[in-house]
Amino acid sequence: MSHITTIGFDADDTLWHNERFFRMTQAQFAALLADYTESDQLMERLLAAERRNLGQYGFGVKGFVLSMIETAIEVTEERVPARVISELLAAGQDMLRHPIELLPQAREAIAALAPSHRLVLITKGDLLDQERKLAQSGLGEMFDAVEIVSDKTPQVYATIFARHGEGAEAALMVGNSMRSDVIAPIMAGGWGVYVPHEVEWDIERAEPPEAHPRYRKIPHLGLLPDLLGWIDGS
Repeated sequence: MSHITTIGFDADDTLWHNERFFRMTQAQFAALLADYTESDQLMERLLAAERRNLGQYGFGVKGFVLSMIETAIEVTEERVPARVISELLAAGQDMLRHPIELLPQAREAIAALAPSHRLVLITKGDLLDQERKLAQSGLGEMFDAVEIVSDKTPQVYATIFARHGEGAEAALMVGNSMRSDVIAPIMAGGWGVYVPHEVEWDIERAEPPEAHPRYRKIPHLGLLPDLLGWIDGS
């Protein structure tokens, strides 16, 4: 079994809180359009718009705001008040300014692994927003490399782990998104470690590969160094 030399870390909701701000904005969105549709129906239409628009807008706040505006136009049959559009834009701007709050033991886990492994931050979303969050987190200098990508696919992981290490066979990815942070790196030939977060985006849901020998789940990042020790020693 290959010795792990490179560890990839997801950013949003793995190292710091993120999805909670999307949920707060969704609640505001529902309140603004309460006179036009029920909240559950609105959320279903918003999720459908997000799925449609990922190929055009990508991941992140800006695509989310555009999808809200598109959904507002649809549910109001093109009668959405300008005030609502203005408030949605303001909500998006607030999201792009939200302060960074690290998740428990994120800094400690990175500090413990940095002397022995090559650490790569692998995140997707808007370039400027991800750079802002990394800078505010205070974790930037602890990583050997940072990769901000449009999506996380097996080929993307294969390329990154070849660029920053000895390939996917000697790499491990840790994150809170089953589809992007666990299944995709396993398909590339690496390890996928799932760290659940309190809030999960529906688009990232997938069945865990329970039977795969390179899949692991830990309740928090504080257990990651011990898991690496077990993998490297097995």
